Amino acid sequence: MQLLAPIAAALGRPLAEGERLALAVSGGPDSMALLRLAAAQFPARIAALTVDHGLRHASAAEAAMVAGWCAAHGVPHATLHWQGQKPGAGVPAAARAARYALMAHWCVAHGHGLLLTAHHADDQAETLLMRLGRGSGGAGLAGIRASRPLAPGVTLVRPLLGVRRADLAAIAAAGPVVDDPSNRDPRYARTAARRLLADTPWLDAGRMAAAAAHVADTEAALDWAADRAWAGNVVVADDVIRIDAGDLPTALQRKLLERAIKRFCPETALRGADLSRLLVTLAAGGTATLAGVRARCTGKAWHFARAATRKTPVATDNCVATVSNTRQKRAG
Repeated sequence: MQLLAPIAAALGRPLAEGERLALAVSGGPDSMALLRLAAAQFPARIAALTVDHGLRHASAAEAAMVAGWCAAHGVPHATLHWQGQKPGAGVPAAARAARYALMAHWCVAHGHGLLLTAHHADDQAETLLMRLGRGSGGAGLAGIRASRPLAPGVTLVRPLLGVRRADLAAIAAAGPVVDDPSNRDPRYARTAARRLLADTPWLDAGRMAAAAAHVADTEAALDWAADRAWAGNVVVADDVIRIDAGDLPTALQRKLLERAIKRFCPETALRGADLSRLLVTLAAGGTATLAGVRARCTGKAWHFARAATRKTPVATDNCVATVSNTRQKRAG
């Protein structure tokens, strides 16, 4: 199994000669398979990173196992530690954020421009199921992206999204691997999605991963169109954004709406349901406030500015929003 072509496909360019790669290696069969493949194909160009989250007693021994394998095969290795108090709720998401932050910092400090993870087709299918259950839009149904910027000068790359879990397990079977019991924890939605896939033969993970890739291509095309619509239909002046949105397709209106809000609060994660309500309000000629941004409709144009005051907020997952239609009823 070759990595060069899928890495290039994920990046949209060939891998540069001498370009250095870091690998996220937990010790599980997926990441150990990635480590074995990369060590054979990119000798002297890789380093392995293991994050010890400190959440399980066995985590230190698991990191030591990976370090031992790397030492035996001449691969540089670093164990990174998640320090500080751990959250009482939302542990998987917090651990994931900490893990990527630690690895990104290491990559920047050590000059590794690519960080590879072992996400595969079965992971993609599980993600797709979970996002379908949440009613995600196109961006969510595109699933796990093949690559994305992680830090200045560092790109996260997932070259195995077209590979099945069983194929990676076969590669990793020749050596030691970690069995993480959290992968079977029934409290997590991913565990339920994994069980559903296993119990439903007609839900083929490979075909579902391919479907997510098709959606990702469509989303990329829509983003391309949104870039051009932003250039032609949007005016930004004096901390006010005006969008001439009336004749645009709804999908493009939604993209421009999200971009306008993000111009004022770039770090805010906007929920699709909030954007949908705001889109309906503006289409009806109303006024709304989302994430501290006031949006109003005049004719076919939308205007966005920072809200002078906020009403009692409705808490969402990652942002604070209020949506209220203030359109006046017409007489008669």
